Amino acid sequence: MQYEVTIGIPVYNAEKYIREALDSVLAQSFKSLEILIVDDCGTDHSISIIQEYQTKHSRGKDIRIVSQPYNKGIGETRNLIVEEAQGRYLFFMDADDTITPNAIKLLYDNAKHYDAEIVYGSHERIELFGKTTSYIKRQYPLMCFLKENEFAIWAYQKYDNLPAMTWNFLVDLDIYRDNLLKYQPINYWEDFLMTMDLPIYITRAVLIPDITYHYYCREGSLSNYQRRSYINKMEIQKTINAIADVKKKSESVKGKPFFSSRMCKVMMTCFFMAKHIISNNYKIRPPFSNKEIKDLMSSPISLFDVLSSRKCWTKNVFLYVLGILPPSLSVWLIKHST
Repeated sequence: MQYEVTIGIPVYNAEKYIREALDSVLAQSFKSLEILIVDDCGTDHSISIIQEYQTKHSRGKDIRIVSQPYNKGIGETRNLIVEEAQGRYLFFMDADDTITPNAIKLLYDNAKHYDAEIVYGSHERIELFGKTTSYIKRQYPLMCFLKENEFAIWAYQKYDNLPAMTWNFLVDLDIYRDNLLKYQPINYWEDFLMTMDLPIYITRAVLIPDITYHYYCREGSLSNYQRRSYINKMEIQKTINAIADVKKKSESVKGKPFFSSRMCKVMMTCFFMAKHIISNNYKIRPPFSNKEIKDLMSSPISLFDVLSSRKCWTKNVFLYVLGILPPSLSVWLIKHST
């Protein structure tokens, strides 16, 4: 059966939250919808719960489960969703989040109206730490980018213009497939790295003010280093290795009107990661050396290219210098810079 939209949900030990997530998906007003579940070989009852929905829910026939041969992590699981999806458009969702009842219809209608390759919804972040709950909305004005490079220029213009997320956008599946885009085989920041690359391939993009996604942050999340008492160095090192691949792509976009600002965003990401490592190094095992932290700031482009930057000149020069200073001085500057 062919669908207009596939909702892809990676599932790993999500039995506490999967019912709420599925209820929100199955309540969608949009009808031509495939719910593609990828089982990443968890050890709880998540898949049994999903199979129950397959059997008992009126839309259960639209739920499809594909299993990994072994636990491969979130990045590889997203890649399998891209391979298996039967819809024309793809929407990623995490197994512990929810979407609003008209989320897919809103995104799809805007994609059709503007002939857009990608449509982003606004979202609400719900932080559940201890006994307190915080609600933080990230709401866009209506924005349409319909010319070549226009979306990429905006996406890289400011560091936080486009949040690092793989979920809550509807994208033409051919963008992934035709450009051979793959998620990195890591569990942390895999969405950021795709966020860095997607704008390069997008000509027509729309962002809408409607809240379509509820993103839940909980204790113990991989994305909340500051709330963990122990961090395995290998987790961070895998992300650093993946960022190195993003750096390499900088050479291929040289000459594009967004080159300087993209370079700045890549290196600012390294800077913020270095600051996180420095502030959390006491609980990283084994800890990072000053040289390893300084090496994270190494630039993939030449000093001439940096000095020739038409945008973000001051930042690009500063970030470049951090990568060539003696390690102890580089780390001191990173630690004390804002």
